[in-house]
Amino acid sequence: MSTASPESAASDRQDGNVSAAEIARFDTLAARWWDPDGESRPLHDLNPVRFAYIAGRVALAQAKVADVGCGGGLLSEALARAGARVTGIDLGEKVIEIAKLHLHESALSVDYRVQSSAELAAAEPASFDAVCCMELVEHVPDPAALVADLAAMLKPGGQLFMSTLNRTPAAFGAAIVGAEYVMRMLPRGTHHYAQFLKPSELGRLLRQAGLELEDVSGLGYNPLARKAWLSRFTAINYVLAARKPL
Repeated sequence: MSTASPESAASDRQDGNVSAAEIARFDTLAARWWDPDGESRPLHDLNPVRFAYIAGRVALAQAKVADVGCGGGLLSEALARAGARVTGIDLGEKVIEIAKLHLHESALSVDYRVQSSAELAAAEPASFDAVCCMELVEHVPDPAALVADLAAMLKPGGQLFMSTLNRTPAAFGAAIVGAEYVMRMLPRGTHHYAQFLKPSELGRLLRQAGLELEDVSGLGYNPLARKAWLSRFTAINYVLAARKPL
C-alpha cells in the first residue's frame, strides 16, 4: 500500500512533473506521519523491510544517499541511523516541516529539502551512492522523467531502489478496494489504478535511463497482523534494485 508523499507541487514551480492535487492530499497526513497507528500505519509496517532490502545491498556507513519523495522521513531516518549521509526531498512543505521537527526527537542528521527530483538532479548530478524512491512513481504525471532524474543523481556504480504497485487485479483489490474502501486505512483517492506500473514497464524505463535492473522482489503485507516481508509474489507491491554502470 502506498502512503509515501508524492513528489508533487504547486503549479508555479518550474518542474512540470508534479500534481498539486497529490501534494495537497498527502500534506493533510503530515501532522500524524509519525503516529504508528495513524493514517501512515502501513508505511510504518513496511519501512523495516524496505530498509533491510537497501541495507543488504549497500554499505550505508558514510554513503551519500538521496531519499526522493521522503515524506515525513521514516526511511530517511532509518538510513541516517545506519550511518548514511542522507538528503531527503519532497515537494510537500508540510511533510518536510514534520520531518525536520522529528529530528529533534531522534537526534539524527538529515538534509531535508522542499525540492523536486529534477532540481536535485540538476544541482547534484552523479553525486549519490544510492537513491531511494519508495511509492512515488505511481503518483507523478511522467514516470519516465522521474526515473531519468533518479539515474542522473547516481554516481557510476551507484544503486537505485524503488517500490511501487503492480497494475494487476490483485493490486486493485488490495490497494484501492481493500485499503481505501473496506479497511479505510488510506484516504479514498490515494491511488489511481491506471498509474500503477508493471515490473516490465518500470524495467523498460530503467533501461532507457541507462540503468541495469538487478532484482525485483515482491513486498507482502498483512495489515491485520501488521507484518511485512519480501517474497517472490510481485502481483501487488514490489521493490527493485538497479545499478548505474561504471
